[in-house]
Amino acid sequence: MPGADVSGGAYDPGMRASGTFKVTDFTPTPLPSPAIETALPVNVSTMEKQYEGEITGRSATLFTAAFDQSGGAGTYVAMESFEGTLHGQAGTFNFVHSATTRGEGREDEFFAVVRGSGTAALTGITGAGGMAVDADGTHRIWFDYELGP
Repeated sequence: MPGADVSGGAYDPGMRASGTFKVTDFTPTPLPSPAIETALPVNVSTMEKQYEGEITGRSATLFTAAFDQSGGAGTYVAMESFEGTLHGQAGTFNFVHSATTRGEGREDEFFAVVRGSGTAALTGITGAGGMAVDADGTHRIWFDYELGP
């Protein structure tokens, strides 16, 4: 059976921590020179986010996007450095995510914890996760993760 623990112990697929976040700072930054003009403008920004729920703390984010403001289509890539807790376990780690939109919803999503980036009680963290935005604008995030050596 795929995923079964053949040692006789209980199979543990890992843990899920869920929470909400708010963007507390969004600062556009200059593009590297020389800029290359494409049909969609490329922007680079730094962000800070605050998290609540089973995920508490903050993250510093490097955010890059090629996005059409009028039509709502584009793609972003973000690298985040997180400092806080997952299920009360304190430490830091990096995670990366990207997605594409054609004006509504998200597609081609990618979300991963950067292997080897965890510290303190989050040393050895690996996993994936996701993000969603509710109709009322609430931003949700979750990590499906394991802590290893």
